[in-house]
Amino acid sequence: MAEAKTVAFHTLGCKLNYSETSTLSRQMESEGFEKREFDDQADVYVINTCSVTDNADKECRQLVRRIQRKAPESLVVITGCYAQLKPKEIAEIPGVDLVLGAAEKFNIASHIRQLAKGDSAKISSCDIEDVSGFNASYSINDRTRTFLKVQDGCDYTCSFCTIPMARGKSRSDSIENVIRNAHEIAAGGSKEIVLTGVNLGDFGKGADGNGSLAFNNREENFFELIKQLDEVEGIERYRISSIEPNLLTNEIIEFVSRSKKFMPHFHIPLQSGSNTILGMMRRRYKRELYAERVAHIKQLMPHCCIGVDVIVGFPGETDELFKETFDFLHSLDVSYLHVFTYSERDNTHALTIDNVVPMNVRYDRNKALRNLSYMKMQYFTNQHAGQTRPVLFEGNNKNEMMEGYTDNYIKVTTPFNQEWVNEIVEWKT
Repeated sequence: MAEAKTVAFHTLGCKLNYSETSTLSRQMESEGFEKREFDDQADVYVINTCSVTDNADKECRQLVRRIQRKAPESLVVITGCYAQLKPKEIAEIPGVDLVLGAAEKFNIASHIRQLAKGDSAKISSCDIEDVSGFNASYSINDRTRTFLKVQDGCDYTCSFCTIPMARGKSRSDSIENVIRNAHEIAAGGSKEIVLTGVNLGDFGKGADGNGSLAFNNREENFFELIKQLDEVEGIERYRISSIEPNLLTNEIIEFVSRSKKFMPHFHIPLQSGSNTILGMMRRRYKRELYAERVAHIKQLMPHCCIGVDVIVGFPGETDELFKETFDFLHSLDVSYLHVFTYSERDNTHALTIDNVVPMNVRYDRNKALRNLSYMKMQYFTNQHAGQTRPVLFEGNNKNEMMEGYTDNYIKVTTPFNQEWVNEIVEWKT
């Protein structure tokens, strides 16, 4: 569609998706497209999808219907995890013109120029086993904070998860390229980088997913990466978006405790506090290791913020096993929880597990853990009341108010002050 001139993007899901959407947007602009807001009229609408939960699938369908009502003559392109997992299902959604799988996501401009509205939906996809290569990406929509993708794919086989089927095998950027991107981000004015990936701690595998990369004759790994990033001038803060407990080594924890740039903030997926459920989930650790990691962090950084991912309602999770999770989380010195209600995903081993938990029970358990999370965050915030901590303020003016985060991820809200935008201010919490 050579006449297409404007494009709008919408992102569903994780920080990794946001980094990729931002890069796709810059690619399209370099091809001569003018970027529009998603609520505005555009010639092309691109939806970068997630498929971690059933809600993400439903939201994609709702967005397509919204575009059809607003701009029925516009092209609609679906990419991302949902597009890789169920391309034929998406192609049958009225209004969808193009479905791009994982291998073609970053060739979006060339595909669009060959499209015409009214043709049957085109699918450009391949088996996930054939997907290789690493496409570096980072977001620049927010000058204050940038999401930088350094790793993609996953070699784990957790029984509830479709991400390996959507993203392929684990593969990484090189440290050299990551450092180059960090310098570009610093030149653009961002003060904070959030490192993102599917399985971030697995950083170091080559772009084809085989073998290991080398940096200065040393094997590349996540520890080597953060040591090099710590030396980049112009970036004042780094955060590690999420890291598996079995890959969060003591040397990483100890390095962060000494670093002036890596913030005292970890997000560590747990998924269940029951070893029985962890085994059924095919997780690669037991809860004892998780507790050791939390204890080591708090020993070195008592002020550190620790976030936890947890799934409720997994098949076989009895009341007693859920109580194990609740009691374990209650006992841990963590700061907040991201609680997910288990949802059945096609082609996962979890579908073969007996004793499915009724949906109303799943929702009740979700509510119980969200209440626990609220209490945890209140307690963590109160622990630091009266302290002076560095806050990086963001530029969004929300009803004459602005927000920022301390180094240990406590949100601060104050009347808007233009002089504080993208500045680190010593703040009494």
